Amino acid sequence: MRLHILGICGTFMGGVAALARELGLEVEGSDANVYPPMSTQLEALGIDLMRGYTAEHLQPAPDLVVVGNAMTRGNPAVEYMLDQSLRYISGPQWLGETLLAGRDVLAVAGTHGKTTTTSLLAHLLESAGFAPGFLVGGVPGNFGVSARLGQGKPFVIEADEYDTAFFDKRSKFVHYRPRIAILNNLEYDHADIFPDVAAIQRQFHHLVRTVPGNGRLIVNAHDHFLADVLAMGCWTPVETFGIGRGDWQATLIEADGSAFTVHRRGELIGEVRWSLLGNHSVMNALAALAAATAEGADPHALLSAFSTFESVKRRMELVGEVNGVRVYDDFAHHPTAIATTLAALRANVGKARILVALEPRSNSMRQGAHAEALAPSLKDADAVVFLHRPELPWDAGHVTAALDGRGHTAPTVDALIDLLETKVQPGDQVIFMSNGGFEAAPRRFVERLRQG
Repeated sequence: MRLHILGICGTFMGGVAALARELGLEVEGSDANVYPPMSTQLEALGIDLMRGYTAEHLQPAPDLVVVGNAMTRGNPAVEYMLDQSLRYISGPQWLGETLLAGRDVLAVAGTHGKTTTTSLLAHLLESAGFAPGFLVGGVPGNFGVSARLGQGKPFVIEADEYDTAFFDKRSKFVHYRPRIAILNNLEYDHADIFPDVAAIQRQFHHLVRTVPGNGRLIVNAHDHFLADVLAMGCWTPVETFGIGRGDWQATLIEADGSAFTVHRRGELIGEVRWSLLGNHSVMNALAALAAATAEGADPHALLSAFSTFESVKRRMELVGEVNGVRVYDDFAHHPTAIATTLAALRANVGKARILVALEPRSNSMRQGAHAEALAPSLKDADAVVFLHRPELPWDAGHVTAALDGRGHTAPTVDALIDLLETKVQPGDQVIFMSNGGFEAAPRRFVERLRQG
């Protein structure tokens, strides 16, 4: 069977491609944006990547077209697919029907932390000998691939609330039918498809409705929006987690989150020491530990696995250090994620200067839905260079003006790198933040520093 995947280089669709290839199917795909790490992963699997979306890419006709949610009406490949009555399906539906039926699905949902928590949960189950399958919206360091079938019954999946496809406006996660679901957090995002937070809550409740009574919901004890979701109706046992709150509780040993103790309903489970930073990372750890335990793992035996966890690429990934300047590539693109990431780094580096290069690339960012919250989210940065492309439909000057002289704009990535070079000093921490390729800016900046 030959599959053609439209939007194959997206983090989710790239994982679908890898799983289909592992099933022994012939896989090819098209995308307008081909960049690492997904493009390199797919090429290593021998999957044929076609640039752009044209009718010719669907000739001769594949047996099935798997349609990514970035595809819209008017796209030449989509129009050809419909005109020719080709068989098509969404990625989430294909996954749910082809792979997840009969598996113990552990779904990780939430506005923030999905990718890291999914990777960590897969790592914990792997360390316990469960040999899980997984699909992660990134490339986990411990596995080197974003998806695999696995040998055991568990399948861990990053459960996105974004809509499924142009022909299916339900959230992706309703297709997964998990037995165990993590509800990590919930706040307003995806302004292009959700009018308000209540609309997102309704989708989360659709997920809650699919979790069986003999399953488990693992829920952030601090999040009032999630409490509202459960109040809509809940038919599944719930375990909560939090820092000093909930069934699973963490107490910080180190202020930067690199060490903490874990209790479950008053019982000391033990101590975690690991390389990740920040309260948000501690919350991710509690969620993953609770879910792995619900799947049948011994929580005491899992603690040592935290020290060997390698985070996902582009999650505070150190891409280079030159003359004492450390350069990171980070996926943060929502004010809350930006603020928590910078707070964690500040707690770790003390008074060292933090420079931020920020690309407003997500749909919500481009629409200006988070504009008012951006300046406050950058309070821990000593300098910010905002990529203000000419096509951005709102004035980033309002954000930089609120940064009290710490904010600057640049119209292109080249100009941004030039400006950063004039500001950087030995000992600085430089973070590039974007949910896109950022035109390889972090690595280009490292090369600029090396050239002196």
